[in-house]
Amino acid sequence: MHRFRVTYRLRAASLAEATARATGIALEQTVEIPRDVVPPGYIADEILGRVEDVTELAEGIWQATLSYSPDSAGEELTQFLNVVFGNSSIQQGIRVTGIDPGPIMAARFPGPRFGIKGIRALCGRPTGGLIAPVLKPMGLPPQDFAKLAAGCVRGGADIVKEDHGLAGQPTAPFRARVTAVVRAMRREREETGRKTLYFANLSGPADQIDGNLRFLKDVGADGVLVMPGLFGFGLVQRIAADASLNLPVMTHPSFLGPYVLAPDTGIDHGVMFGTLQRLAGADISVFPNVGGRFGFTATECSQIATACRTPHGPGQPMFPSPGGGMSVARAAEMQEMYGQDVVYLLGGSLLKDPARIDQAVAAMRAALDTPT
Repeated sequence: MHRFRVTYRLRAASLAEATARATGIALEQTVEIPRDVVPPGYIADEILGRVEDVTELAEGIWQATLSYSPDSAGEELTQFLNVVFGNSSIQQGIRVTGIDPGPIMAARFPGPRFGIKGIRALCGRPTGGLIAPVLKPMGLPPQDFAKLAAGCVRGGADIVKEDHGLAGQPTAPFRARVTAVVRAMRREREETGRKTLYFANLSGPADQIDGNLRFLKDVGADGVLVMPGLFGFGLVQRIAADASLNLPVMTHPSFLGPYVLAPDTGIDHGVMFGTLQRLAGADISVFPNVGGRFGFTATECSQIATACRTPHGPGQPMFPSPGGGMSVARAAEMQEMYGQDVVYLLGGSLLKDPARIDQAVAAMRAALDTPT
């Protein structure tokens, strides 16, 4: 079947009401006019959304599967998302629980450029979990971030990730900070032989984004951190598709929380932080870890990790990257939960003694490498 499918969970009192709601979604997400005025022929037969199935999950809870024409989305990821959950996202009692892009949309949006295999090759870590210390807090000058990054390389980090809050603040302007970190990490890599990657946080006004991306490539950053909740999934797709940049992309969940937190509206955790990130072309998806300060459950985190890594998802598998509440003490617990293909974000637990961050990173590496 050439059409793409979206699964919704609906709140309805009966099959008749659930079917009516599903029919309403089919109209709202495509033609956005009453059914009796939909033009016959191509629009009614192809463009109009179709209700494929309505099934009761529990009392008052229904699952509806709808299909849509690739022509309704065209070549634009933003329009694809608009068809998946545009106006219907404003209605109560509708939640997206699954997206199957189908062969045509999957070909238009091929997914991660690097994926798990590519990131492992870049950082020289063929097996085991990856360690990604986070450069923070905002307010430090560029030279302090450079020292932290250098220590992370010495300690054996696989990725040095900037915090998403580091932008163009006067204490550490974007280009000055990135330049300082790249130079410090280059020196340490030459001395240690490590291949630690540096993912700089993309920032700047809209008219400066293209220039800042080119700067990251030219100055020697190894990857880019993007917040699709603020910059848009379309930007993630553009970066991933740009062969001249050839930069791996890590996505951050800032501003996306309201999409997943309500139980009967929004988008399921695995769809938001797994499926959509892969469709956009991200190679690593950051999300709040269980046991941290954000309240995601083990089930929700496992759903995300599965959506990131399943071979049946759009494009090649990508790395899940849980953050928050991560520490050496939890290494064994986290390995038991996430397995080997995971990027562990570590922030506050490594920054208690910045001068010895190399030792803290090395301790995390040893903990991950210890058989359980």
